[in-house]
Order: sequence, then structure tokens, then C-alpha cells
Amino acid sequence: MALSSGTPRALSGRMVTDAGIVEDGVLRWEGSRITEAGASHGRAPSEQLPEGYLILPGLIDLHCHGAGGGDFTSGSVADIEAAAAHLHRSGSTTVLASTCAAPLEDLEAAFGRLAAAADAGLIAGIHAEGPFLSKQRNGAHDPAFLILPTQEDVSRLVTAARGRLASMTYAPELPGSDVLVYELVMHGVIPSIGHTDSTTEETGAALDLINEELASTGFAGFSGRPTATHLFNAMPVIHHRSPGPAPLLLQRARAGEIAVELIADNVHLHPETVRMAFTIAGSENICLVSDSTAAAGRASGTYRLGHREVTVIDGAAVLLQGGALAGGAGSLLDVVRCTMAAGVGVVDAVRAATAVPAVVLGLADEVGSLRSGLRADAVVVSPELELKGVLRGGTWIRPIES
Repeated sequence: MALSSGTPRALSGRMVTDAGIVEDGVLRWEGSRITEAGASHGRAPSEQLPEGYLILPGLIDLHCHGAGGGDFTSGSVADIEAAAAHLHRSGSTTVLASTCAAPLEDLEAAFGRLAAAADAGLIAGIHAEGPFLSKQRNGAHDPAFLILPTQEDVSRLVTAARGRLASMTYAPELPGSDVLVYELVMHGVIPSIGHTDSTTEETGAALDLINEELASTGFAGFSGRPTATHLFNAMPVIHHRSPGPAPLLLQRARAGEIAVELIADNVHLHPETVRMAFTIAGSENICLVSDSTAAAGRASGTYRLGHREVTVIDGAAVLLQGGALAGGAGSLLDVVRCTMAAGVGVVDAVRAATAVPAVVLGLADEVGSLRSGLRADAVVVSPELELKGVLRGGTWIRPIES
């Protein structure tokens, strides 16, 4: 079965909504907007999905460095377009383009290209992972390009992004991080704690500072929610006498202060760790992310991650030199599937890949749910959560396969 674009359109089948699963759901849209989403009450729409198929909201990926061979940091305009198209067709209808550590002039150039992509509607904005990261927890980032934050350098990056910088990962223990937080909050940019060697106490002080800055500005220009970048990865492991940032970040997430990212792909995190995070923080405070690289969607080959090269070994993206983990090799839908396999229910797993990141971005009135008035983004999957179709802005960019 293949569906073509057109207005109005409708689908019926099992549907995952904010309230749970609707067994006899109907989704209707006209143009780029949803006009109805809920129980069908026996009304027959124009298209009936095969038995067991699910209609999900379009997925929202807050952390992806590229896909389909294209890298968001070093790639050309064509590379960015190819990566965005691959991500959209993989079910991530809303994405932040993540950059990695690089010289400031390179990041400024990348931000210019990505701002244009955001203006064109290909991406929702820019996520800067660095360059203000810990050299002790650099992960796949080249330590040669990691620097201490200054007001001048932060302002340079904010300006280069032309209002499209949505999020920045930083290590709160670095000197100058208080200035960085102030600059980010004043410009409506989400501070995200990550790639950090901070203690529990330093992490707590950083969260307090973020809250103080938000309160002092009256949340001026800031409609989203602070985050923690890929929790557990690139930060100290939990020790009973020195717990580090992870337990506190989970607790503060539970309190609703932040949302924590999880790369729940069975490579970056063990399933038990994923289940624990959901149990402690709650699905309403978790954002599943892919952390995908240009290698995502490719079975083999060598690809760029900024100034470094990555390849895929046993399903994991790793640095060509040294073999360290270098982001994800799959899609956000793959992460949702792994999260469910870890024992998290479908509603909670989908919420963490849709509604929660929409709130983080301040876009809950635009995307992230199947509700009347929102953008007509939807993903159709089989009972096993295999991708069958993608609707973005009311257009089938991946027609349904039966």
C-alpha cells in the first residue's frame, strides 16, 4: 500500500497519544496541520492501516551530528541537506543539528550553513556540543579544540548562529562557565551539562546557577528546559563514595528542573541502566537521542565527524584512530525500539522521543504530539516497531509500505 500526498487525508489504526494508546484511532490532516487525532468512533477514514500497525508522533532528535554520509560540522550545504533528508526519512521529523569541537572560525562557518538550513525548515536549530568541554571527558571530541569559555567566544558563536542556536553542551566545572550560562540564558539558548568531570557538588551548583539565571531574567527569551547531554556517557562513573554528576542529574530531573538525554542504543548504555533511568527520572523527564553521525544508515566506510574520521564496527560508530565510541550509528527509532526491549512501555518510550524533547525546545504547541492544530508529523510502524511510513508537514516523505 502506498499513500500519496493530498488534502484532506486520514489514517486509522492504533495510535500513540499523550494519554496512551488509542486502539481505534483516526488521524486527519489538511495541508500541513492535524485537524483531528483520537478515537474514530466507527467512522471510516480513507486509509486503514494493516492490523497491529501503530501511528506515532513524528520523532524529535535533540542530538545528531549527521547521517547518511553527511556531517553537520564539516559538511557542505549539500551534505547538510542529505543528512537532514536521511534523518527525516528515518522518522525523526524534527532534529537539532549537532556540531562537535572545532576551531571557532570553523564553527562560525558551520553555524552559518546550519542557520540557513534552519531558515529553510530542514532543521529546528543548532546544538553546539562544545567547544567548552572537559579535556578529561572529551569522548570523540578532539582535545586540541577544547577551550575555556569566555564572554567574547560565547558571543561569537551566538552571533554566528543568527538566532538559530538552540542548545549548547558545556562542562560546568570549567572556569568561566558562569559567564557562559548567563550568555546562553540571555539569548534563549538551552544550557546542557555534559562532557564533564564535575563532582556532585559542582553539578548541583551549576544547576542552581542555571535556575538563578532563569529566575533573574524572568525566563526572558527562554521557553525551553535545561538538559543533561547523553547522561552517563562522557562523565564520571558512579562510585559509592564519589557519585559524580549522574545520580544528582537524575534526581533533579525527577523534580522537573532538567531533562536528561539517553543514548539507549544498547551500545552507549546497558538496558538495565536505561530502565533505571526511566524508573528514577520518569519518562516525562527523559529525552531519547540518537547522537547519530554521518555513519548512520551506512553499513561500512569512513566518514567525517568534524575534523575526525569515524567508521562502523559491529554496529557502533567509532573513531578510526583509537577506536573510541564516536556517536551513534542508528536512528532515533532504533533507540526507541531498544528502549522498549529494555522493558520500558511503548507510551513512555515514545513520549521520551516526542513530547518531552518538544517541551525542551519550547515547541510543544507545534510538534511532538498527535493533536489538532499541530504540524502533521507522524511515523507509521509495524507491531515490531519497524519503520513503514513517515509523514512530515502533511506530506508523505516515506510512503507507507504494507
